[in-house]
Amino acid sequence: MKQPDNVYLRIEGNQWRHVWIVGDLHGCFSLLMAKLRECHFDPWQDLLVSVGDVIDRGPDSLGCLRLLRKKWMVAIRGNHEQMALDALKSEESSLWSMNGGGWFMALPAIQQAQARRALEDCRELPWILELHCQNGTHVVAHADYPDDEYQWQKPVDLHEVLWSRTRLSERLAGRGGGIRGADHFWFGHTPLRHRVDMDNLHYIDTGAVFGGELTLVQLQ
Repeated sequence: MKQPDNVYLRIEGNQWRHVWIVGDLHGCFSLLMAKLRECHFDPWQDLLVSVGDVIDRGPDSLGCLRLLRKKWMVAIRGNHEQMALDALKSEESSLWSMNGGGWFMALPAIQQAQARRALEDCRELPWILELHCQNGTHVVAHADYPDDEYQWQKPVDLHEVLWSRTRLSERLAGRGGGIRGADHFWFGHTPLRHRVDMDNLHYIDTGAVFGGELTLVQLQ
């Protein structure tokens, strides 16, 4: 099966002063804004990268969705964005609703129309980001890069990119190693008590929507 044209996105970090990456937002708009103020983020000079799952479960999914139109933010596709897109396409929303998508149906009609348009824009979100920074090449995917060697435009299982926890489970059990082909790999998806770094793999979903920290890391 042919992969979509927008699986991969490549960005040159030298266009920005600082580059930051943030874990799963899940509607935690106010928490993100507080974190950005804390680190003196400048929307005119800096870039924020999201590992996906900007929506669902938290208090302001629509606010987080609106951020995707900002020039200072780039996001990759998470499994929650994909569930929303699948629900809108099929008009079958039970899976999405069970996983925190009930906010959409609860919106007033005008805001629901805004949210629908913003969600439709998520069809343009890439699955994998290759980011060139001053300290090397960073690859960002929501759950995993399902191969032991990264390569630009390499065909991969997109379901695994959004959903797989196999590599993380193996690494936490002391098995396996890093991924070749880039300096750093950044993932979200699995809520953890704290950021986990193993070899060149970094897992930064620290469960902000469940009362944990929102992890924000400066890459450049």
